[in-house]
Amino acid sequence: MSIAENVAAIRARIDAAAQGRRVLLVAASKMNDAAAVREAIAAGVDACGENRVQELLEKNAQGAYAGAPLHFIGHLQKNKVKYLVGTVDLIESVDSVELLRMIDARARKLGVTQDVLLEVNIGGEAAKSGFEPSALPEALEISGEFSSLKVRGLMAIPPVAEASGASRPYFARMRELFIDIGAKKYDNVSMDFLSMGMSGDFEDAIRESANVVRVGSAIFGPRNYGERT
Repeated sequence: MSIAENVAAIRARIDAAAQGRRVLLVAASKMNDAAAVREAIAAGVDACGENRVQELLEKNAQGAYAGAPLHFIGHLQKNKVKYLVGTVDLIESVDSVELLRMIDARARKLGVTQDVLLEVNIGGEAAKSGFEPSALPEALEISGEFSSLKVRGLMAIPPVAEASGASRPYFARMRELFIDIGAKKYDNVSMDFLSMGMSGDFEDAIRESANVVRVGSAIFGPRNYGERT
């Protein structure tokens, strides 16, 4: 199937799971070239998401993302903050207070406001980055101090599912956190986006209130890890 056909099929599945709610489809375009990204945008994805800063910069220089918002969805190293702030519309993967401070400082220097999501390590996995759920209140309180960034919601990647539906309890926990935080009205925080769900589990994520899903291989096909674009 073509990228356009894949996007149309995914849209139908999103609509069935969302039951009238608006869900943003982010094309996770890691290891796909600028031409493939342009096809996905032409097919109607809501945004593009990149995992690697260098790849994002290379494709951005080729005009790959013209016509769609750009999200950074991978692990962000502190020395790469300067390349993303003011370039991407949303940094989805902020995983520490130190990173929040650095983003705010860079945005203030550029005279912009950078939108971010806080990444939550919802499975408590040692190999994954993200805030522990118990650390979110402190991070959200500190976020109120910053003048040049805004926390727009939460993002999570649950543990790899061994069976269909196995991610749903993690998504449900994220929904609870999202609702609880929204009710507390932290300064400089708006729970607009709950980003969770990828190619293999986005329908379960949507059923647990995700309104942003990050879909890669179901749009572009399997990635070839032996070759980089």
